[in-house]
Amino acid sequence: MFYWQMFRKYVTKHINKLLTNQKKVVFLRRQIVDLKQNIMNMTSSAKERRALILRLLEHSEEVKVTDLSRETGISEVTIRKDLTVLQNRNLIVRTRGGAMRKPIENENGDTAITKKQMFNVREKERIGAEAAKMIKDGDFIMLDSGTTTLEVARHLGSFHNLHIITNAMNIATELMTYKRFDVVLLGGNVRVNSHSTVGPLALSVLRNFSGYKLFLGVDSFSLENGVSTPSLEEALLNQVMIQQAAKVIAVFDSSKFNKRSYVHVADVNELDCIVTDRVIPAGIASRLRGIGIEVKAV
Repeated sequence: MFYWQMFRKYVTKHINKLLTNQKKVVFLRRQIVDLKQNIMNMTSSAKERRALILRLLEHSEEVKVTDLSRETGISEVTIRKDLTVLQNRNLIVRTRGGAMRKPIENENGDTAITKKQMFNVREKERIGAEAAKMIKDGDFIMLDSGTTTLEVARHLGSFHNLHIITNAMNIATELMTYKRFDVVLLGGNVRVNSHSTVGPLALSVLRNFSGYKLFLGVDSFSLENGVSTPSLEEALLNQVMIQQAAKVIAVFDSSKFNKRSYVHVADVNELDCIVTDRVIPAGIASRLRGIGIEVKAV
């Protein structure tokens, strides 16, 4: 009888323990369900969805549309719209298939080209392709440094006879792959951030050329202040490029609009054409066309 009582106590104890563990499992499962529901509730409004994206980017350099859609249960179309809104507010930078947090600039606001080339990739490709349509065989062109002007260089495959000047080492390297163009790389001091040459030697060589079509890279643009850049050396070189050019075509994506950098490059009326993407801020295109500047939004 004694052993039977001991056995009952032992079994009862372990059954109670097992039930307790089962209750914990049930409790945890409920917590997980509640957490998922909270996420769904949080992402039910556009404002809260976008706040969640920004919080995620505080802990991760990049987020992907597919991941955000899977985790929140929100459609990829809606997530892309949210990312576009955040980019237009200058809070993030779009990348292929997702978004990145804004790059950390140095004290002069000068972002390295290795970072820039990761942003707005598709927009820059379209801009480069459209800008290349403004070139004819036999043309004399100038390609300024920059990630969008690099895309112009990448879309010259249909041409056979071009005369090209550039101050960008990466663009000169790209042009070498065609093996049929006459290419001049300006000498001078090397700017690591932009992979370009600047300074007195670059200016001295540049002044020997004129009458070209200039494809100008842009860091910042506004209707009030025109084109500006964080680099004084780049600004001085760009100013001479513009003075010597027969036609000035600025190529830049819509993230550069309504911004102003430290050093002025050119007034708006010094440009002949702007090639940009379709997300150009409302009203700007019509105002530019109103003062005689051609605008191509692709």
